[in-house]
Amino acid sequence: MLLYYFDLALRSFRSARGLTALMVLTIAMGIGASMTTLTTFRALSGDPLPDHSARLLRVQLDADPSKALTPDKEPDTLVTRLDAEAWLRDKRVVHQAMMTGGGFNVEPDADSPGGLKPFEVSARYTTADFFPMFHVPFLFGQAWSAADDSANAPVVVLSKDYNDKVFGGANSVGRSVRADGTDLRVVGVLADWQPVPYFFDLNVGHYRKTEDMFVPFGTALERKLGMNGGMSCWGDNAVPHPHELNAPCSWIQYWAEVASPADAAGYLDYVTRYAAQQRAAGRFAQLPAVRVRNVMDWLTSQHVVPSDVRLQVWLAFGFLAVCLVNTVGLLLAKCLRRSPEIGVRRALGAPRRQIFAQFLVEAGTIGLAGGALGLAFAAIGVWFVRHGTTRGAQFVSLDATALLITFALAIGASIVAGLLPAWRACEVSPASQLKSS
Repeated sequence: MLLYYFDLALRSFRSARGLTALMVLTIAMGIGASMTTLTTFRALSGDPLPDHSARLLRVQLDADPSKALTPDKEPDTLVTRLDAEAWLRDKRVVHQAMMTGGGFNVEPDADSPGGLKPFEVSARYTTADFFPMFHVPFLFGQAWSAADDSANAPVVVLSKDYNDKVFGGANSVGRSVRADGTDLRVVGVLADWQPVPYFFDLNVGHYRKTEDMFVPFGTALERKLGMNGGMSCWGDNAVPHPHELNAPCSWIQYWAEVASPADAAGYLDYVTRYAAQQRAAGRFAQLPAVRVRNVMDWLTSQHVVPSDVRLQVWLAFGFLAVCLVNTVGLLLAKCLRRSPEIGVRRALGAPRRQIFAQFLVEAGTIGLAGGALGLAFAAIGVWFVRHGTTRGAQFVSLDATALLITFALAIGASIVAGLLPAWRACEVSPASQLKSS
C-alpha cells in the first residue's frame, strides 16, 4: 500500500509541477540553513572524547591569597607547580598529568627533505600519563615512561605533521631532534590526532592544530625550553624565577582521570582536603576556591562555543519553522484543488485513514526531495563557513551523521507540515463533491 501511495504522490507532483517545486524549494531552504548552522555547532561544541570525557577532570585550586576570600567563587583556571607536583606524588587517580604550552627553534638535519632551514615549532610540556589519559594514538614508537619523567630524560614525541615534514613520514624513532641547542631523542610519533575543541589547554586557543612536539615537563624546565601560555603571580615574588617550585605563580594545567564518573566526587573531596591541609599549615588565610570538572562541564564553564554560533542555530531553526508554515499553506491549497479526487475515492469506499496516509506519504516524499536539495544547500553553506572568520571553522564538515540528520529532519518536518492538510483531506464530504461535479 505504501508503494501505491508513493506512486500516487509522483502522479500528483507531475500534475502540479510548479506548486511541487515551490514546496520542495521551501523545505530545502529551511533544511539547508538549519543544517549549516547545526553542523557548525556540532563541530565546535562536540565532545572531543565521547566515550571517555566523563572520567577526565580538570582541577582548579586558586592559590592567590587575594582571591581566596569566598570558597564559592570561580577559581583560577591554572594551578601552581607546588600543588601540581603534590597531587602527582599522591597518585589518587588512574592517570594524571601536569602540562603547559611551549615553543622553540629546531635545526633539521642536513639530509631532511627539501633541505629545511631552522624553524620554530609549537610544543607541549607534560608528564607521561598525558598519552594514555587522553587516548593519544601512535603511528610509530610509544610515549616516554614515568622513569623518563623522573630523570628529566631528553626525549620527544613528534606529531605526524612534523614527522612528515622533517623525516618524510619515515619511522623516526631513535633519531634526534635539535631544539634550541638541546638534542632530544625521538621515542614516538603520533598518528592523526586533533581534539576539537582543544579542551586540555584552552589558553593556547579553543580550536588549534595539535602541537608539533611533546616533551617531558621536567626536561623542558631543566633545558630552559621556551614557555608560553597564561601565568598569574602575586605577592613580592621573591623567588628567582616564576617556574621555581615554590613560586607564587599559577601557570600549569592539571588533569586527572578517575576510574568512573562516580569517582569524581571523591576526587573533589581529596582536593578540598588538600586545600584545608595547606590552610592549616599556614599557607592560606582562608580556604581557597576549588573546582573539579569533567570535560564537557569544563568547556561549558569556559564558554568555548562562540555565542554568535548559538544565536545562528536558533535563527536558522526559526527560519525552518517559517518555511514549514509556508509549506502547510501550499499543501492546503493543493488539497483543496484535489477535493473532487478525494470525494471520488471516498465514494468508492476508501476510509479516512487511507486518505490521511496518502497525504502524509505525499508530504514525506516532498520532504525527501527537499532534504536532497537541502543537503546541497548545506554543503554550500558549510563551504562558506569554512572560509569565514568563525573560530574553529576549519574543523566544520558534513559527515555521515549530518547526512542522516538532514534527511530525518526534512522528512519529519514535512510530515509535521502535512498533518493539517491530511486531516482536512479526511474531512472532505464525498456527497458534496459528487453533487458539485
